[in-house]
Amino acid sequence: MSHPPEIRRLKDLNTLVSLSKRRGFVFQSSEIYGGLGSCWDYGPLGSLMKLNVKRAWWNAMTRRSDIVGLDAAILMHPTVWKASGHVDGFSDPLVDCKDCKTRFRADNTESYINKKQCPQCGSKNLSEERNFNLMFKTHMGPLEDTGSVVYLRPETAQGHFVNFQNCQQSSRYKIPFGIAAIGKSFRNEITPGNFIFRTREFEQMEMQYFVKPGTDEKYFNEWKERRLNFYLKYGIKRENLNFKDHDKLAHYARAAVDVEYKFPMGFSELEGIHNRTDFDLTQHSKFSGKNLEYFNEAEKEKYIPYVIETAVGCDRLFLAFMCDAYREEVSKDETGTEDIRVVLGLHPDIAPIKVTVLPLSKKDELSIPAMKLRDQLSEDFDVSYDETASIGKRYRRADEVGTPFCVTYDFETINDQAVTVRHRDKMTQERIKISELNQYIAIQLKSF
Repeated sequence: MSHPPEIRRLKDLNTLVSLSKRRGFVFQSSEIYGGLGSCWDYGPLGSLMKLNVKRAWWNAMTRRSDIVGLDAAILMHPTVWKASGHVDGFSDPLVDCKDCKTRFRADNTESYINKKQCPQCGSKNLSEERNFNLMFKTHMGPLEDTGSVVYLRPETAQGHFVNFQNCQQSSRYKIPFGIAAIGKSFRNEITPGNFIFRTREFEQMEMQYFVKPGTDEKYFNEWKERRLNFYLKYGIKRENLNFKDHDKLAHYARAAVDVEYKFPMGFSELEGIHNRTDFDLTQHSKFSGKNLEYFNEAEKEKYIPYVIETAVGCDRLFLAFMCDAYREEVSKDETGTEDIRVVLGLHPDIAPIKVTVLPLSKKDELSIPAMKLRDQLSEDFDVSYDETASIGKRYRRADEVGTPFCVTYDFETINDQAVTVRHRDKMTQERIKISELNQYIAIQLKSF
């Protein structure tokens, strides 16, 4: 009697780093030159999966009747960052070890907080704390003078605020309504690391929800629930998610909570949900001289809206999906020898490839019509084609990158015009007519 396989989950990030490079998810940026610290490139499968992550988030936000989309410029007027507080206050306390030359943050390094010593070598020969601004500064125009200074944005949120009236008036949406955006941000982090968890260049997915003062607590709690349900919908296990209230609030915040995910290094922030009050619109109104009040025509009242923010890093969410989906199915034969099947159990909406087409033989009589089948499926889905190695090894390769379905084109197909469809998780196989295959896959993906 066969026993179900033992399931082993991801133990460390190194395993995922290795898989990501081997299968084309994530590569070290500029690797042939030795790499650039905390910068990463998304490969053939990674770029597809990242697009799927963004699409899932975008659809969850903008297919509502009260949220519009925005694609704001990375470079903004420098006064934007003065008004937002980033020029004066977006900094971390930095300390250098004079012995081993390690540089670290003073506010989240346990050995320094408790013992005033270096986390690397234990030395107490340390520099004084000094504030380090995290924004990347550059110059616009031909001359590098103070008048040409601009910044690479450290967040996308300010684009929402300076375009509040443009979006509201052009869409004619009434409050409450939101603005959603996906875009690159840049932070010159002191201590980036843990693969793509913390990087200097990253992609943010942020939504600012503008509400009437006095209703902000209600909407803050509603968005907590909505964001939790988003993660559950796409397959992240509930036991790996946690809410953590902020002990210390930012100067602009009335309430703040993190959605944490249990990464291999422990529970860490995945998404931030904040009640930003009316701080941002008030500041931009003050610095720009533009009246950013909202007029409620029905009630004949004016007010500066409060803002409920949800913000998640696309790269960090990508990593969470990978971590949560990874499993090793371990079975043993009579001698106790282990057979390990590595599976990325990704939700089909997130999986980079939906279907892999596998001809049973590389002979033209199978490979040529199998390629035609691949073209047929690619009209509706992201599809891969694999004819190298044994069918068992090819199944394993598809499992390792999270492909929900494998389609085998065999010699019987020539006669019955049907193929064998294999389910990634159930390991079941079903014979399906080629003429019905696209529809069958579509139905199966929706009910996966």
